Amino acid sequence: MEYDERLAHFRQTRLNPFDRGEEEEPEGGRATQQHEGSSDLFSGTKTHSSDRTMDLGLAEDHFSRPVGSFVASDIEQLKLAIEECKKLILELPEHSERQKDTVVKLIHLRLKLQELKDPEEDEPNLRVILEHRFSKEKSKSVKQTCDKCSTIIWGLIQTWYTCTGCYYRCHSKCMNQITKPCVRSKVSHQSEYELSICPEIGLDRQDYRCAECRTPISLRGVPSEARQCDYTGQYYCSTCHWNDTAIIPARVIHNWEFEPRKVCRSSMRYLTLMMPRPVLKLKEINPLLFNFVEELVEIRKLRHDILLMKPYFITCKEAMEARLLLQLQDRQHFVENDDMYSLQDLIDISTGRLSCSLTEIHTTFAKHIKLDCERCQAKGFVCELCKEGDILFPFDSHTSVCHECSAVFHRDCYYDNSTTCPRCARMTDRQQDEVEEEK
Repeated sequence: MEYDERLAHFRQTRLNPFDRGEEEEPEGGRATQQHEGSSDLFSGTKTHSSDRTMDLGLAEDHFSRPVGSFVASDIEQLKLAIEECKKLILELPEHSERQKDTVVKLIHLRLKLQELKDPEEDEPNLRVILEHRFSKEKSKSVKQTCDKCSTIIWGLIQTWYTCTGCYYRCHSKCMNQITKPCVRSKVSHQSEYELSICPEIGLDRQDYRCAECRTPISLRGVPSEARQCDYTGQYYCSTCHWNDTAIIPARVIHNWEFEPRKVCRSSMRYLTLMMPRPVLKLKEINPLLFNFVEELVEIRKLRHDILLMKPYFITCKEAMEARLLLQLQDRQHFVENDDMYSLQDLIDISTGRLSCSLTEIHTTFAKHIKLDCERCQAKGFVCELCKEGDILFPFDSHTSVCHECSAVFHRDCYYDNSTTCPRCARMTDRQQDEVEEEK
């Protein structure tokens, strides 16, 4: 077991050294212990049975730099003390107070070593590896886990980086071992989902190795446990698959199922980055879905109406100044088409969130065109079939629009009238007259 793992184990199961409060001193005061040399530093032979002592206390200042000595000698002494401290932690009884104090002092020694070495000056602020753009983190207190070695990142004593593209986190020492390219580059060049539900190929096709790092794996957990990713269908080791869960696009599109499933780390990052991207054309992938999900039909109608409102806004000075279309800036594709959806759109539809917000925006847009703006009102239509009723707009629920000339009529009038569209008829007659005049 590596040192970082031991320290994490002690920290989680025995004591959190940074959360410990001051302990109440026993009656008669606390006994102190003097050390005469480095050979007695970890001996523990002078411990009083009734009082707790800290063999590695910095109060004695064993490792302060004496006058005339070099920093290198201090560093060597600290490294030696740290190694001895590691051994002592393993030798001391489990859950004992001395073991807990030793873990605390080990952290203090590492901190002091870090101060003397000052590695921050040697580590660059930005590093580029396999299209990852790693930025050095300045936070020291946030507890994170390294995506490469799966151990805890101790921000106080370890330098660590985060990829600004896919948020891959790792120790500085682990960066040269990274083999997986940045997921954001894949999103940029290949914006599409796996639309087959868990396309498993079997461990034998993977040569009984992790699909990412090629570590030997098996379903029996020997030598390493094989964990399946529900998105790719492949198997991964415990280092590449942390049992994270995510909503699977294929299950949503084919079954309208939103239960999160276990996925590997790379799939989780890919799905997270892809979630707001409108890459799903439902009417081609699964057009029958609209027959079974009423909310989808409602959203499709609202989006179609918004596209019909868009020409009013882009020619209206007041609407441009009010920036009405910016109310949909988080879903820009809603003002570009009515058939592309993102995974986030489908999730919001299932929860009812999108229906509420889009209905509110639809009401605001319609109010501007029909009530607030005289210019937009002037662009309305009068039904030429019955020549009665209010001004009509193409997004009204009781109207029908001619596919040829975009004229608007009452729905009942348009379907009950057996003649052709009056506006189309006039345009046809006008064209014929122009042709005869040319002759």
